[in-house]
Amino acid sequence: MRVHYVEHGTGRPVLVLHGAGVDHREAEACFEEALDGVAGLRRIYPDLPGMGRTAAPARLRSADDVLSTLLAFAENVTGGDPYVLIGHSAGAYYAAAMASRRPAQVAGLALVCPLSPDVRDVPEHRVVAGPGDLGDEAFRDYFVVQTPEMLERYERHVAPAAALADQEALERIGERWELTPDDAPAYPGPAVVVAGRLDSTVGYAAATDLAARHPHATLAVLDNAGHALPHEQPALLRALLVEWLARVRAAPQAPAARAM
Repeated sequence: MRVHYVEHGTGRPVLVLHGAGVDHREAEACFEEALDGVAGLRRIYPDLPGMGRTAAPARLRSADDVLSTLLAFAENVTGGDPYVLIGHSAGAYYAAAMASRRPAQVAGLALVCPLSPDVRDVPEHRVVAGPGDLGDEAFRDYFVVQTPEMLERYERHVAPAAALADQEALERIGERWELTPDDAPAYPGPAVVVAGRLDSTVGYAAATDLAARHPHATLAVLDNAGHALPHEQPALLRALLVEWLARVRAAPQAPAARAM
């Protein structure tokens, strides 16, 4: 099947997977800013099946089917070269599974506000900045920093995707949204897990468990950030990603000819 994507730059491929109900534009807006000035990266932003301009045919009926699609897409778009993975929310759930199943192909893994079947201790939603009455209900439920700047980002990069989402397909896949467990160990390469302390969608407790399972993971839990952390804490996210990419560059599996 055809997966729509946009890309920027040249060098080592970096696949950036967005969350549920949006499309590549949110990830592009956040992670282009976070990766600005980092040389030697070919940043690839696909629309996940059923979102944006990637269709979800009837044969896609589960998260396992989406994962198979993403693994095939990664192989095709990178030409089989090792690539770096970044995921936000549901995109992080798929990214972790991709890295676990194809560790030799994944040079580094970054999980931001990761969705997990083991979500626990999710805090109540709480606004930490702004009047609390801006925008629509979806914005107010998503952001904990509710300033005019965050509303502008939401209206520009998040809200437009709603009209393109195939709700029937998302509901069909959502009925079997948990990936089938496998016996593969957690990804052993350079990793970073970033969570929002005020994330009322997935919380941060499960992210700490996830980081503990990855032997070379940095864990950061950011205050004054919710599930919209990439919008709300861009400077801290950038610092964490730059440090992680330095570890990716220094890792033994990184070919010298493709150094960042």
